[in-house]
Amino acid sequence: MATMMKAAVFVEKNRIEVVDKPIPDVGPNDALIRITTTTICGTDVHILKGEYPVAKGLTIGHEPVGVIEKLGSAVMGYTEGQRVIAGAICPDFNSYAAQDGAPSQDGSYLIPQGLCGCHGFKATAGWRFGNLIDGTQAEYVLVPDAQANLAPIPDGLTDEQVLMCPDIMSTGFKGAENAGIRIGDTVVVFAQGPIGLCATAGARLLGASTIIAVDGNDHRLDIAKKLGADLTLNFKNCDVVDEIMKITGGRGVDASIEALGTQSTFESALRVLKPGGTLSSLGVYSSDLTIPLDAFAAGLGDHRIVTALCPGGKERMRRLMNVVASGRIDLGLMVTHQFKLEDIVAAYELFSNQRDGVLKVAIKP
Repeated sequence: MATMMKAAVFVEKNRIEVVDKPIPDVGPNDALIRITTTTICGTDVHILKGEYPVAKGLTIGHEPVGVIEKLGSAVMGYTEGQRVIAGAICPDFNSYAAQDGAPSQDGSYLIPQGLCGCHGFKATAGWRFGNLIDGTQAEYVLVPDAQANLAPIPDGLTDEQVLMCPDIMSTGFKGAENAGIRIGDTVVVFAQGPIGLCATAGARLLGASTIIAVDGNDHRLDIAKKLGADLTLNFKNCDVVDEIMKITGGRGVDASIEALGTQSTFESALRVLKPGGTLSSLGVYSSDLTIPLDAFAAGLGDHRIVTALCPGGKERMRRLMNVVASGRIDLGLMVTHQFKLEDIVAAYELFSNQRDGVLKVAIKP
C-alpha cells in the first residue's frame, strides 16, 4: 500500500492547495476510509475566507463517502472493502454533552476572543473532520471512534444519493425537527441553498401543509418546489415579510427556518413568526446579530429561537439513508458539478462565487 496521498489543505486566508501528505496510521478504534466522493460545504468557504479559524496545513472537508481500507483492531461489525459514510459530526458519545442528549456538542470549547475576529464562540469537538483533525478532501481519511460513526451504505444507492447525508441533509432536517413542525403547519424557509433545500424537504416530511421557500435565485426556487415547497418568493421581486403576512392572513407562520446566516434573513425570519412561533436557526453567522425590539415583541411574544449543529453518529446516518432508499426524496439532483481532487481549487472558486447554477460539487479523488 502507498504511504502518501493527495489532500486539499488550508494554507492561509483565501488559499487552499492540494499537497502530498502521509496516509494516516490506524489506531485500535479508528478506520481508514478510501474516499470515493466528497464535497465542499459552505463552512469550508468560511474557512477559506478566514472567517472560521483552523490550523494551517489542516486537510479540509467533512462529508465522507467511501470504502473501508483498514479497520482498527477494536472496531467490530464492519469489513474492509465495505462502502460506508460517516457523519460530519463524529462524536465519541463519552462526553457529558453527548450523554446529556447533545452529541454534536461533544467536547465543546471556547475559541479565545480575537482569534477569529469575534468575541469568542463555541466550537465543537464533535465536529472534528476539517476542524480539529484532517478532513475528507483527500484520498483517505481517518475516522475516529469508528464503531460509533461508520454507517454502511444500503445496496443500490449511489455515492451522489448519500453524499448529502453526512452534513447537509442531517443539518437541514435538524432545522425542521427543531422547528417543532406539526401536521398542518405553515412554515417558511429562508434561503434555498443546499441546507435550506433539505430543510424544505424535511418540513414536508414532518407534515407541514404550507411551505414557503424564499431565495433570490429562481433556479433554486424551482428545485425547492421539487423538494416540497408549495409557494416560492424571490426577495428581489417583493417585500418578503409583507407577502408572508398576506399569505397567512396576518397571523404569521408557525415556524421559520433561517438557513443562510445573515442579519437580514434572521430578522425577517423573526418578523414573520406568529406569537408563540419558533425560529429555527441553521446559518453560520460571521458577525454579531441584533434582535429588533418590535420583532421580538420586547421579549413578550412567547417566541422560541433554537440553534443547531448537524447530528452525527451511525444511527442518524442510518435513518437518513433509509429516507433516501425509500424514494421519498431524491437529493442526488443537488449534485450539479463534478471535479477531480486535483482540480478542487477550481471547484472552490466556482462554489464560493455561486457560478453556473452550482448547488453542490462532487469531488472525486
